[in-house]
Amino acid sequence: MKAGSHWARDRRDRVWRCRGECSAACNILQHDRFGGGSVMVWGGISLGGRTALHVLARGSLTAIRYRDEILRPLVRPYAGAVSPGFLLMQDNARPHVAGVCQQFLQDEGTDAMDWPARSPDLNPIEHIWDIMSRSIHQRHVAPQTVQELADALVQVWEEIPQETIRHLIRSMPRRFREVIQARGGHTHY
Repeated sequence: MKAGSHWARDRRDRVWRCRGECSAACNILQHDRFGGGSVMVWGGISLGGRTALHVLARGSLTAIRYRDEILRPLVRPYAGAVSPGFLLMQDNARPHVAGVCQQFLQDEGTDAMDWPARSPDLNPIEHIWDIMSRSIHQRHVAPQTVQELADALVQVWEEIPQETIRHLIRSMPRRFREVIQARGGHTHY
């Protein structure tokens, strides 16, 4: 299981185009945005399901918040429901690797996968975040407030087909092989 993303509403224009296609004016989608704001979310995925998308209240995600708002109420019950062989996949963000969180996982008997630094392309949840971002940006009416953005993210999360999640998770061995063949270099993932 893996997740966590930060969604910002800024004043930048987004350009969506196919690989090799230039930044033609017809590909630029402009939005009038309010003065900013962001939404931080966390969600977990597995072959058999997903957690609810958790929208974190304002403020930074500290190790204590991660333990108390994510690990304890979301990961622990999900791990118990999945199987005794549950393995948590999380990146090396400071709150994830902090001693208080590592101790909590150890006390709970939850194993966490070792994860290489700077390797988001290997993580299937990053592709889920990309799917969600594209879905939000393709809406006819863009979210105008932080609450509308949070609501839209929850809706998009729930609409992602489980088969898409399974496909991304099952692609991990191929991703790892390609990274090894590229000796840690870039891959098409």
